[in-house]
Amino acid sequence: MTELVAADDMMAEAGLSEEFASGTRAGLTAALAALAAEAGLSDEGRARAMAQFQDNLARLSAIAADRARYPDIAKVEIDRPVFILGLPRCGTSILHALIGADPQVRTPLQWEVAAPSPPPEAATFDSDPRADGFDAYVAANFTGAWADVLKAHPIGARVPQECGMILETAFQGINPTMLFSLPSYYEWYRDADTRFGYRVHKMWLQHLAWKNPRKRWVLKVQEHAYHLPELMAAYPDAVLVQPHRDPVTVMASISRLIEVIRCVSVTKIDRAELGQELLHLWHDGQVRSMAWRKANPHMKVLDLGFRDIVADPVAAVRGVYAHADMDFTAETQAAVAGWWAANPADKHGQHKYELADYGLTREQVESVYADYIKAYGDFL
Repeated sequence: MTELVAADDMMAEAGLSEEFASGTRAGLTAALAALAAEAGLSDEGRARAMAQFQDNLARLSAIAADRARYPDIAKVEIDRPVFILGLPRCGTSILHALIGADPQVRTPLQWEVAAPSPPPEAATFDSDPRADGFDAYVAANFTGAWADVLKAHPIGARVPQECGMILETAFQGINPTMLFSLPSYYEWYRDADTRFGYRVHKMWLQHLAWKNPRKRWVLKVQEHAYHLPELMAAYPDAVLVQPHRDPVTVMASISRLIEVIRCVSVTKIDRAELGQELLHLWHDGQVRSMAWRKANPHMKVLDLGFRDIVADPVAAVRGVYAHADMDFTAETQAAVAGWWAANPADKHGQHKYELADYGLTREQVESVYADYIKAYGDFL
């Protein structure tokens, strides 16, 4: 199979040992097969995808090599990590950043996930030149058509990073299908056993915390909803928090964001087709999440409304801390309030979207999400 040969060649070029190649192979092969089958990608988009795949392998290889070089990394304990779940565009990034402003909390920052080796150190964390390098990359690349991404999603060296950029290094995350429209890869990911992905995820946390620990980790990405059994197997003491928002608004907003993200890689975007894709894709995750929660009633999840987060962010964070048994100090309150004041919603311009632009109606969305609305209506 051509994709399998290409996958093995790429992993060998990245320097992955067979231990890590064996876990990565299935996902990388699925991604390459999806890439080969996708006619809508431009030549630039195909090259961009291959560069992304190579970067994922390089980052995994780097943390694996550091782990072999410094065996103490594997001894780092990850205590009661907090995972923020939920649909996209429902306040997960805001909540992550609000909590990440607290000096006692560790979130993965975008610069260190992009360039993890050597492991970051507390003494030089605020002045590490890799951070400035990441900001220079953002300034050079998020221009023109891609500038609109910044209106909808925060990007910067010292902004907390989503777990998707970690899971994609194991090729057991959803990112490729968001960036490049790879439907067959999404189908593979949705049904895959992602225990290897969460093993790699934990390796990343140990790597980043080795020389720069804090009291607790706070993490987030929407795709955790698809694979909560694997997440909980890796982190049996994990604490779960789930913000909610009207799925009609969610679908309009995420459709616009993904359109902007993909526009530099495709020859043409069919908005109605995109709307249908995302409508069902994100609902799949909620079906999985709701089923898991029903089967595990002992696992208490803190549900929050997006409207409550933006109405009183300090109170929302205080609620998360109480749920997670974290200390909400005066320093915490000042940090949270300070971040909120410094980061208005339209800091990089207004993110504008209309549901009808993507061939969707309120009735369609509410029909597909009827189960979600019934379960979480009090928070919408």
